[in-house]
Amino acid sequence: MKPINDGHVAKPGLAVVEVAAADDETAFAIQELLATRWAITPADRTTHEPGEPGVRLRCYLDMQQQPEA
Repeated sequence: MKPINDGHVAKPGLAVVEVAAADDETAFAIQELLATRWAITPADRTTHEPGEPGVRLRCYLDMQQQPEA
């Protein structure tokens, strides 16, 4: 995954969330759950590191904004 830059966490309420899950379905379900509560920039794919279990997903969260309906 790319490094987290200063802009992703430049002010209170911004967060980078990294999910480690057994499979894509689980990772995207967690992302969907986050999106019901906060505005997020969703990931469109997961990554898998060779030799490591499961998949990873990163999304960007803004706790100051309401999620889109």
